[in-house]
Amino acid sequence: MARRGDRLLLAAAALLLATIGAAADDAKVDTIADISRYLQTCWKPPPASKAHPIDITVIVSFNRSGNILGHPRISYESADATDEDRLQYRIAVMETLQRCTPLPFTDAMAGAAAGRPFAIPIRRRKTSPPTQERRA
Repeated sequence: MARRGDRLLLAAAALLLATIGAAADDAKVDTIADISRYLQTCWKPPPASKAHPIDITVIVSFNRSGNILGHPRISYESADATDEDRLQYRIAVMETLQRCTPLPFTDAMAGAAAGRPFAIPIRRRKTSPPTQERRA
């Protein structure tokens, strides 16, 4: 059963994502920080019935038009994650990239981002406790 604080946090996150998602249609990606913020608007974690929340980081590159360049790869997953958690979160990350690309780069950002690898962390909470890293 979810604790009251967890339910409030989930409700606040849903409200924030809905607000950001509405603005995402008009948003342009102009900075490195904007890349992560823009991708968060497309993020849909797996249902709690399928996977426990985990931290995961994907490394991805884009071309000038904001399409994925090469193959994204997972560089980090929470050490306490089960194989099923990892699988479900990997699927959710790839679906997020499909939903959100091509990124709407400004002209300046298109030149700066092209071919550069970006590590995009997706965290279950703002700051995670120190854990033993488990590299993918």
